[in-house]
Amino acid sequence: MNLASSSTGTELLLLLFAFVLSMVIGVERQIRQKSAGVRTHTLVGTGAAVFTLISAFGFPSVLFGTDVNVDPSRIAAQIVSGVGFLGAGVIFMHRDMVRGLTTAATIWMTAAVGMACGAGMPVLAVAATALHLITVGPLARLTKYLPSPDRRKLITVRYVDGAGVLRAILATATSMGFEASVLRTEVHREDGRQQVRASMRFTGRTPLQSLVIALDDLEGVTGVQLADDDYD
Repeated sequence: MNLASSSTGTELLLLLFAFVLSMVIGVERQIRQKSAGVRTHTLVGTGAAVFTLISAFGFPSVLFGTDVNVDPSRIAAQIVSGVGFLGAGVIFMHRDMVRGLTTAATIWMTAAVGMACGAGMPVLAVAATALHLITVGPLARLTKYLPSPDRRKLITVRYVDGAGVLRAILATATSMGFEASVLRTEVHREDGRQQVRASMRFTGRTPLQSLVIALDDLEGVTGVQLADDDYD
């Protein structure tokens, strides 16, 4: 698709393409209740398309008849860098667990879709959107059946003794689809309270990082640590 002599109507059509495709990606993120949803992804994709359209078609008319050359790829490179900072805003750490990487990558992907639309390549933008939906949909479900390094991990939980915390731990794990087995417990005093240190093995399809964060938020739990499984 050659847009060297693109009309305003064509530019608006490309912008609409970017808006719709970015919104589709945002709806998928919203349904999965991620930190960045429809509005964020729609704005990122549409904004990237606007910047790309400006860089590709905005300056030649202004510089017509001059000897100044414009490199449209310079703005495209700045879009990639700018969106990288935006994506970093949805990544956070909780203890030694990192969350938000997939959402950050999705924001980056949405910007790429918007840039493809702005550059006059709607077919590529549609293909990229379809591949994104495949990656976070069927492919994500397929990876649940692949061998996971989590199967070689143990969770060590420290909690206050005699307060019913162990029941809450097991109930939380069960509600998240895990099967739990307690391998070893040690009782000790810490901060003037009797506490239990339990080494536990959890098996399930959900990443253990999610369980670690959930257990750490339970009342009576004083510490959660993910470690290698040395009991086999």
